[in-house]
Amino acid sequence: MKQDVSHMTTGQRRGVLVSMCLALILVVASVSSLNLALQNLAVDLHPSANSLTWIVDAYTVTLAALVLPFGAIGDRFGRRNVLLAGMALFGLAAAVAAVSHSVGLLIACRSLMGAGAAMIMPGTLSTITAVFPEHERPKAVATWAGFASAGAILGMVASGALLEAFSWAATFATTAVLAVIAFVVVVWLSPNTADEHHVPIDGIGAVLSGLGIGGLVFGIIEGADKGYVSALGLLGFGLATAGLAGFAWWELRQEHPLLDVRLFRLRGFSAGSIGITIQFLTAFGFFLVGLQFMLVVLGYSALHAALGLLPVAAVIMPMSQAAPRLVARFGTRATMAGGLTALGVGFVVLAQLTAASDYWHFILGVVPFGIGMALSSTPATTAIVSSLPRSKQGVASAMNDTTREVGSALGIALLGSAFNTGYGEHVATSLAAVPGVPADIAHAITQSPGVGIDVARRIGGVQGQALAGWVRDSFAAGLSRAMWLGAVVAVIGLVFVLWRAPRRTEDVLDQDEASTADLDAELAELTGGDLCQDGRTPIG
Repeated sequence: MKQDVSHMTTGQRRGVLVSMCLALILVVASVSSLNLALQNLAVDLHPSANSLTWIVDAYTVTLAALVLPFGAIGDRFGRRNVLLAGMALFGLAAAVAAVSHSVGLLIACRSLMGAGAAMIMPGTLSTITAVFPEHERPKAVATWAGFASAGAILGMVASGALLEAFSWAATFATTAVLAVIAFVVVVWLSPNTADEHHVPIDGIGAVLSGLGIGGLVFGIIEGADKGYVSALGLLGFGLATAGLAGFAWWELRQEHPLLDVRLFRLRGFSAGSIGITIQFLTAFGFFLVGLQFMLVVLGYSALHAALGLLPVAAVIMPMSQAAPRLVARFGTRATMAGGLTALGVGFVVLAQLTAASDYWHFILGVVPFGIGMALSSTPATTAIVSSLPRSKQGVASAMNDTTREVGSALGIALLGSAFNTGYGEHVATSLAAVPGVPADIAHAITQSPGVGIDVARRIGGVQGQALAGWVRDSFAAGLSRAMWLGAVVAVIGLVFVLWRAPRRTEDVLDQDEASTADLDAELAELTGGDLCQDGRTPIG
């Protein structure tokens, strides 16, 4: 049942913000926390490099494919109801993953966790925007965006602490326990909000969007492993093309579409969506590879490596809170462009890392990276949610979450594949120059640098040290390739934002004041006729 939130006190609204950020951290941390456990997983379960990528990406692919329809379902049947159902599924799948002993079962559990996360995420932001009045909403959204970025770091710190004393299974067991705690907190502090207008769920649109997003990521991952013109690579890209084209065609012909694709004509909506996609693509690609740099090259423990990323969180949280003020002073476009520029600079610095680099060289690239995440995320999120009326905040939130998760999945796939290719080619060349290396050991080393270091440790002596050196040099080669790709992606995002993003939130699409009446009519049509209380169109 929908609850009235118009008379909530300031303290009650803060309670809602706490509960929604707790649920958000649980979802975001589950994307990043597994990165620290990949070395242990590789040694314990012996997955291929491709399977390792799927253990990480099964979660984000499922989340990205399902978050949009679950956002609409939450609008229809109550956002807290769907969020709590997702929390139950999420916790149960994490508990099963903790006792799994096969790669296939672990991938399946990660996929189910992604489905639960897709039910959780839309409700977090849409509940916040439904509960907070307009004058308090920017700060609340900025807090949410800050935790959406910093939550990944917090998850890795917690995972690192667990891995100091326990196996990788402990990360899943702890996640299951935290899901129970978050469930109770949400029931206690959060109201159940929903769209006052009941519209049918677009099931066909949900299937087509999932097919398109899932096919795209599948094609990237399998293409990197088997070749982009291989049968599986072409199958993935074919499904992506058919799904996304079919989705656009179908949505344009529906009275109640899952996502009205005409909304991308709104500057705030389109620029915010692309900006967040780029940011999370680069961020989670970096987390996947950057953490491994500290583990493999610097030789840090899991906890030490996670703590090594705390400067990112220390930068993100205050910068996220400052972002609304920067937007007010310099504008949406300038703030987002500055963030993407900082991201690009960070990647260029990180691309210079070698096997001889130290932690301070690493941090030199990480700090501008963190600044870029904060400056690009908050204004982009605000631009999206400001583009739609309050009654459609589930769709706005789901679109915001979809772009985040699509970006995360693509980042892990693209930068992870670039790293795997660079590392594999370099280490294979090194091993080929050494006669007598057994074929099975050589293959295992080319699949994972963690396995390579483990083998070198077991061999010991001069030969083991030489092998460890080859692995670290090869890791640096793969890292450089991935970071340069990240820099290119950041530049592409920068160009798009400079072209498409509004100068300021309040003057989106206001290029011609003489045609205001026609513009209002067009935007009213785009947003289903919903206008703000003062008669303005709810644009970003």
